[in-house]
Amino acid sequence: MNNVAGIDISKGKSTVSVLRPFGEVVAKPFAVGHTGSELRQLADYLKSLDGETRVVMEHTGRYYEPVAQFLHNEGIFVSAVNPKLIKDYGGNTLRKVKTDAADSRKIARYGLDNWAELRQYASMDTIRYQLKTLNRQQGLYSKTKTMMKNNLIALLDQTYPGANALFDSPVREDGTQKWVDFAASFWHVDCVRGMSQSAFTERYRKWCKRHGYNFSSDKADEIYTEARDLIAMLPKDAMTKLLVQQAIDALNAVSTAQARLKAEMLKLASQLPEFPVVMAMRGVGESLGPQLMAEIGDVTRFPHRGSITAFAGVDPGANQSGSHESQSVNTSKSGPPELRKALFLVMDCLLKTMPQDDPVYRFMDKKRSEGKPYLVYMTAGANKFLRVYYGKVKEYLSQLENL
Repeated sequence: MNNVAGIDISKGKSTVSVLRPFGEVVAKPFAVGHTGSELRQLADYLKSLDGETRVVMEHTGRYYEPVAQFLHNEGIFVSAVNPKLIKDYGGNTLRKVKTDAADSRKIARYGLDNWAELRQYASMDTIRYQLKTLNRQQGLYSKTKTMMKNNLIALLDQTYPGANALFDSPVREDGTQKWVDFAASFWHVDCVRGMSQSAFTERYRKWCKRHGYNFSSDKADEIYTEARDLIAMLPKDAMTKLLVQQAIDALNAVSTAQARLKAEMLKLASQLPEFPVVMAMRGVGESLGPQLMAEIGDVTRFPHRGSITAFAGVDPGANQSGSHESQSVNTSKSGPPELRKALFLVMDCLLKTMPQDDPVYRFMDKKRSEGKPYLVYMTAGANKFLRVYYGKVKEYLSQLENL
């Protein structure tokens, strides 16, 4: 006697329906709060049912995790299913009904029809959970940093046009950038051309020494010469200075926070067993390596290479009917977008460095030479990279187990 409890997860509460084969209703939809006492009552109820009971839910966002982990720790079979599988599951009705109760029943029916294929939920260990949380926060700060950076550039275009292009120095480990530090001291073009060239050169030399940058008299002359021909739209007054300084402070705060998150991610990722293998792969560095490990997680949960590419949403689709067969089909894009972004950055790094001994780069270069569009060969490269990642990491973990 099989029982499936379909749980439609929401923030703070969930709706539960329990069904048996042939449409037998064990429990009509009821609400359960995400508190210890209510989840314990739910666990006791599910364990009291006759026969084998399995819980099925969608792994959407973070809301499902406390419910899945609590029930899993109570010894109940829990399966967290990709929401796309539930969405594509047939409703067997012409009416479009979207309620928590209807969704919970649909999830329960999916569990009954796919009983043998349900994979048991395995809670992430603490390090992987923290790493994934840090990566999501780092991604949020990255978007905010881009917004703050564009805002500062827009302001400088009205006070010191082109200030963001004066230097090409890389970002420091603490997140600071040379052009931002320069704009903090020389926030208006009149701050440069308002003094003699020799006076600016001396002030620029002291500024470089104070901030730890290399001084070049030729660069000082170049900056001063260009500044004399620039047009500023905003006057050099206290209000303009306040606007620029606030924009700089906001950008520096976000940059510092993001740099700290990246440092913590690298520290956490170094504690994972697959760290040396992943970091040795071409195109992967101290930034992208932890991101990949955070989003992919434990590769042993994937039964084969096709599973990991399907999880990432870079698996090739198929569109064939009768005599028609499409030669190019969009990928599913059903996995986390953070993972696909990291993969594309790795592919971009490979295209820039062009390591001829790397099979992923050679594969992409071959597709590119065949005239394939950019997204096609980038996605194909990401697919191959994941397969190589899966093989290397799984082989390494197997070797560790045999030691």
